[in-house]
Amino acid sequence: MSRTPRFLFVLSLLPLIAIPAAAKDVPPAAAQMTAAANAFLGGLSAEQKKKATFDFNDPHRTGWYFMPKQDKDGKYTRKGLPLEEMNGDQKKAAMALLRSGTSASGYEQATTTIGYEALLKEVEKKPVFVRSTGWYFVSIFGTPAETGKWGWRIEGHHMVASYAIEDGKVLSPTPMFLGSNPGVEKEGSRKGHVNLTGLQDTVAELVKSLTAEQRKAAVYEAKQYPEIEENVGVVKLPDHMGIQAAKMSDAQQAILWTLMNVFIDRMPADVAEAERAAIKAAGFEKVSFGFTGEPLNGYTFQITGPTFHARLLNIQPDGWGNPNNHIHSVWRRLPGDFGLQN
Repeated sequence: MSRTPRFLFVLSLLPLIAIPAAAKDVPPAAAQMTAAANAFLGGLSAEQKKKATFDFNDPHRTGWYFMPKQDKDGKYTRKGLPLEEMNGDQKKAAMALLRSGTSASGYEQATTTIGYEALLKEVEKKPVFVRSTGWYFVSIFGTPAETGKWGWRIEGHHMVASYAIEDGKVLSPTPMFLGSNPGVEKEGSRKGHVNLTGLQDTVAELVKSLTAEQRKAAVYEAKQYPEIEENVGVVKLPDHMGIQAAKMSDAQQAILWTLMNVFIDRMPADVAEAERAAIKAAGFEKVSFGFTGEPLNGYTFQITGPTFHARLLNIQPDGWGNPNNHIHSVWRRLPGDFGLQN
């Protein structure tokens, strides 16, 4: 598996946004998103802007889907403006918007995920879906401004970044979804490379640390843990949550925090800190961990607290046919994504 020119399609679009070295000089993430969204919109034609913009209360804002959306003729059916219909400068502006809603590592993971579409197009023998690095769609909801509510989403296969902003502050950074096919590169010059780093090794460490009694509490039936739910705002939780952090040792709690931070640290620093603060304020001891199967060998896990729900599945083969090497992972807000409340 080598890096082909098509793999570099997204990574060649732009350099990372320059961020001042001193943390105190970094604008809040919401301000960066507002500036990036307006820069993106400012470079569009009237026809493109019509595709990219929606009312804040449009149902499209609270519907999301991490698989390719296409009709029987292989034409896309997803709303928003796709990268493939943008010129070079417009693509750079779109990716700058994505960068404003991710950390440096989160951005790298997201663009690598997009790049994997080129690899899948090359190796899949009987493709079901169109594989295209151009099938990532930008949607802007409402008017990006320092006052009022607005939002944005960039979405395609295995990558969903979605934000709601109110009065210059992030109202919700979820759903934030990243998948990886392959989970681990098995061939070529990048053999052994892991895109979504820190997830599988950390959960393996946590599972290994559990006592027999703890493991019994943590394991749940696979039928209670279906594929990650899409197209809904309010999160539906499985019946069985697993073992609570309150019943873990200090060392196990530290591993659990590390695992949560793998998800959280995909976000910009101030957004990530707000997520951590919310978890602590609601009571970290109430956070629970559950899993099925065995890490690295066909498994799923979930982490749930009063303010969030995280899931990972690795139960599918990759595009090359290697079993259990196709990851879906998501971080969601409770009770609902997109700034929704019950």
